[in-house]
Amino acid sequence: MRLLKVATCNLNQWAMEFECNMKNIKASIAQAKAAGAVIRLGPELEVTGYGCEDHFLELDTVTHAWECLKELLLGDWTDGILCSVGMPVIKGAERYNCQVLCMNRRIVMIRPKMWLANDGNYRELRWFTAWKQRGELEEFQLPVEISEALSQTSVPFGYGYIQFIDTAVAAEVCEELFSPVPPHAELALNGVEVFMNASGSHHQLRKLDIRLNAFMGATHARGGVYMYSNQQGCDGGRLYYDGCACIVVNGYVVAQGSQFSLKDVEVIISQVDLDAVASLRGSISSFQEQASCKVKVSSVSVPYKLTQSFNLKMTLSSPKKIMYHSPQEEIAFGPACWLWDYLRRSGASGFLLPLSGGADSSSVAAIVGCMCQLVVKEIATGDEQVKADANRIGNYASGQFPTDSKEFAKRIFYTVFMGSENSSEATKMRAKQLADEIGAWHLDVCIDGVVSAVLSLFQTVTGKRPRYKVDGGSNAENLGLQNIQARMRMVLAFMLASLLPWVHSKPGFYLVLGSSNVDEGLRGYLTKYDCSSADINPIGSISKQDLRLFLRWAATNLGYESLADIEAAPPTAELEPIRSDYTQLDEVDMGMTYEELSVYGRMRKIFRCGPVSMFKNLCYKWGTKLSPAEVAEKVKYFFKYYSINRHKMTVLTPSYHAESYSPEDNRFDLRQFLYNSKWPYQFKKIDEIVDGLNGDSVAFPEQEEEGSSGKEIGVVAANSGDPSAGL
Repeated sequence: MRLLKVATCNLNQWAMEFECNMKNIKASIAQAKAAGAVIRLGPELEVTGYGCEDHFLELDTVTHAWECLKELLLGDWTDGILCSVGMPVIKGAERYNCQVLCMNRRIVMIRPKMWLANDGNYRELRWFTAWKQRGELEEFQLPVEISEALSQTSVPFGYGYIQFIDTAVAAEVCEELFSPVPPHAELALNGVEVFMNASGSHHQLRKLDIRLNAFMGATHARGGVYMYSNQQGCDGGRLYYDGCACIVVNGYVVAQGSQFSLKDVEVIISQVDLDAVASLRGSISSFQEQASCKVKVSSVSVPYKLTQSFNLKMTLSSPKKIMYHSPQEEIAFGPACWLWDYLRRSGASGFLLPLSGGADSSSVAAIVGCMCQLVVKEIATGDEQVKADANRIGNYASGQFPTDSKEFAKRIFYTVFMGSENSSEATKMRAKQLADEIGAWHLDVCIDGVVSAVLSLFQTVTGKRPRYKVDGGSNAENLGLQNIQARMRMVLAFMLASLLPWVHSKPGFYLVLGSSNVDEGLRGYLTKYDCSSADINPIGSISKQDLRLFLRWAATNLGYESLADIEAAPPTAELEPIRSDYTQLDEVDMGMTYEELSVYGRMRKIFRCGPVSMFKNLCYKWGTKLSPAEVAEKVKYFFKYYSINRHKMTVLTPSYHAESYSPEDNRFDLRQFLYNSKWPYQFKKIDEIVDGLNGDSVAFPEQEEEGSSGKEIGVVAANSGDPSAGL
């Protein structure tokens, strides 16, 4: 037997915060060595943090990374252990995203990334060059200050692996695993038995199984030990890196780290038998045949033995059941961990949330409550870093710390119901009940006086006073009156966030939380600069349908029973007067259901459909319920309001990224914000197709609606008084 003990980790790094990052790197190496591991793998770009973005273009960033690596190598951190450390490296005129492989206070080789992530949230080609030389390893001249300190002038650079006395080890960096022809296939044929994948992979709902299936597939037919390391937490942007460091042997997961955690450092250890890898490969005839005519990959020879012989004191890691969270749990824990990192690193003393009693703001409140529960649980396990952060943020006296989530929420969480004459007593009571269940410090504020003052000023200036549509006013008047209320709430929210801590003799300031969901952003069903405008928004890329599922889950699993009633209530903005024969409803205002919006969003972004291709696809999807003409009207109506309101995405509150059809303009969904909202060419093409289908016998097969409630999707009448239109 060749027994090998390996370690991989989740690290909560912070972009450009080198001291924090090095502290975590050293802690992970120390834990790995204490456990007896001889290989330690860290996340991609762990020295600088993955989310540095255009800071990677600064020479300082690369220089500081080398300084940190020098500090690591001058100590005893790498004695007796192979450490893979992620950092940027400049070679000649090019900048590369690299894994620097170190052992016994020397750099063994530098492995540049060959296939860069350059879609969705990733822009690696903006900052790095892909390594394209797959031939011999090149010699890289180390920076002078590094070579003098280490007494090492150069190091092998490029695509290759390390050949030890008893095994071969190679790096495969993040995106390379998902490329059409991944490096591990060729490396396995060259005898590499241990693969190290350093990654910077973000959380997205229902995404984890794709990642884990890739790890298992990499070694199922080829054999091998696949190590995966990831960042975990908010490193300064919209993404939450969701950890889940793991170790896979011959297609089976033998160790898995947490996906959502408040820990800064989590190290995963496994004891594996490399003879099991050799045995599997020897039993696969096709592997043997392909290995006999392989393309040779360059290697670096290291005269060092990593494995141990048969030893009963060392227990082999066995396959384990993979841990997957439900989407409801992902919504609870991912944004909660992201909020905690943002709170503790921003210098703020807490959060303020305009709590309307509706589904969206109540979801945000529940997520903050979940965050408080996670903090108290982590402190109970003895995490000193979480305890220190919580003590500072909560302004606890010396020797005290949070032991109850409701008591902690009282210290760091303000909620405020900003009601008007159009607000119902039901939403007011639901907001208060939820705040009490969470433990938040709750305010009930009437904004009628502020709104009336603005209207009086307007009347003084113009001589006219607008009326609601139900009282005989025009669409313009109706829209203006709704927007006044919404924007006043934003102004009051920021004022309260900055001054309430002073009122209560608390230090610092509070961050304002937004609560618009991904579907409202896609449709533009929000007032520009209303109370959805905030410092950060934990639900900005989560769909209404997923939020309603989350509310039902949280009512039971988080202990906030009022969420069940909130979820059951029909969504309403409560910006128009309530009459016996009229109640404002979101889906009527929008002219489409949230279920339909989710379909439009996925068609537009995930399947890259313009108006014409969306129409064609929806004819098949909805053909048993709607005629082609009805489908056409729905598609044209969606694209009209999507384009009218696209400009709102340019000022969208920075939101937690959780959904692949997010319309977020600044990083993820890059499109113009000035459209011809009539789409004359595209809509004409749709009309031509509809005309061509008239009179034809069209048969559509029955199809199961994804996520459908089972009810028939009918044409929803458009309300010309849409409060979001163009404003």
